[in-house]
Amino acid sequence: MSGGEVHWYAWLNKLRRSWRYRLAYRLARPQAPKQPVPFRGPALIVGSAPASNLPEGFDSRFSVICVNGSQVVTAGWGIDAPDVTFLQFNQVEGKGERAAAVRGALSGKRCGILYVLRWPKSEARLREGLAAFDYGYNELRLINQYHRTRLAESVLGRIIPEGDNESKFSNGITSLLYAIYNGATAVIITGIDPSSAGHVYNDLKMRRLHSDTDVKILLELLERGFRLYTSDPHVAESTGLPLWSKKELRE
Repeated sequence: MSGGEVHWYAWLNKLRRSWRYRLAYRLARPQAPKQPVPFRGPALIVGSAPASNLPEGFDSRFSVICVNGSQVVTAGWGIDAPDVTFLQFNQVEGKGERAAAVRGALSGKRCGILYVLRWPKSEARLREGLAAFDYGYNELRLINQYHRTRLAESVLGRIIPEGDNESKFSNGITSLLYAIYNGATAVIITGIDPSSAGHVYNDLKMRRLHSDTDVKILLELLERGFRLYTSDPHVAESTGLPLWSKKELRE
């Protein structure tokens, strides 16, 4: 088989996966995850990249959303519990070093709403797993890839199929879309750096799988006029996102 034929078959298989995903998504008819009460001010999204910066002017007007083990950062800032945490399913019982590091970062902590993505077992098993590393929450919600897709469609007006790792977006982008969909007046990201490797809660230097898709979505949101910022100067420089300053706060 020639190189051209290999490329053509790869393109065709990707197209097939995309259409299968779109069909399954439409049949599932998911609802986008909603806050019990919409956000009334800016939302701070804290990811797990090695460098993070508390935004200028941070105060009680901000809602805080953490991703996986990034609560180790917010705890260092004196934030007792984020309003929302998004946690990937394999962090709960996974045997790898990364999952163990996430559990260590979250041990003894809590949050408001805990979203666990793509949990494959019973809710009772999940609650037991969370209790095993002493992570607390006020409310537990389970969502899957179709809820993520619904969030993206609600905000961007288009479907982003999750047929492969190349087309998926990260949990940091999921959190950002959630904040926009639920009424945040501005969204500030920190510790979300598509070009970085590694995580603040371990020394494994693992590369990010969805960086290209993440950058495209960030720039698309910016072009559509959403009030999206970063509090990380190096991310502002590498992505073109505006750097947050406290003058952006609205009374």
